[in-house]
Amino acid sequence: MKNKIGYMLEILRIPGYLMYNQVTMLGVMQKISREVSANALDPSETTRRSPRLEEVKAYLQGALHDASRNKRTRVRFVQKGSEWLEILKNLLEELSHKSWMYREGKDRDVYALETTADFLDFNFDPTQLKRIEEKIAYIRGFFDAEGGIPRNLHSKFYIQLVQKDQEKIKKLQAMLSTLNISTGVIHNPSEKVDPDYWRIFVSTKSHRLFAQTISSWHPCKHAIFQERMMI
Repeated sequence: MKNKIGYMLEILRIPGYLMYNQVTMLGVMQKISREVSANALDPSETTRRSPRLEEVKAYLQGALHDASRNKRTRVRFVQKGSEWLEILKNLLEELSHKSWMYREGKDRDVYALETTADFLDFNFDPTQLKRIEEKIAYIRGFFDAEGGIPRNLHSKFYIQLVQKDQEKIKKLQAMLSTLNISTGVIHNPSEKVDPDYWRIFVSTKSHRLFAQTISSWHPCKHAIFQERMMI
């Protein structure tokens, strides 16, 4: 993986919380970069290059659940903070797709990343993925986009996946099952608030397996996994 992120995160520990300071390329982002770099193959390994790049594509298809269509040909990601967007930008560059990032307002810590990468498909069906590595990458991307874990280190730990599309949640649940990761019942937290909002929790007995197998390329979530799961 091309090392062009420019800055990364240094974890600052204070009682009860993980907080982050944009400083230099240290700590969590370095670890994520090493994981992602495993997909950057030696040019001589042409027979293996395509499958590895397909894993990156699968991750980005999962991450697409945090994005929206902008001006028909553009896909737009918006996040508080720029760290995860830097990861996405680097992944897109690895696939030879351009993207650009900008800050929304001078006084807001909100950033947007836009790309015209034509392989990104909002109607992508993850059940068409054949290789287990691609399935894992897709779930990881989805989790980084739509998953949740507690930021407070003293809170009871949980892993949740949420989605407006109930059929998509069912597919994710089935994919996790093939990886021996058990989940609870798909449910709607509050029909009055949003009748089309669906959620599943990863079973407590599968927390460590999820953290080790699916993991995360989102800097904050990756750091919390390291802290809570000791991985």
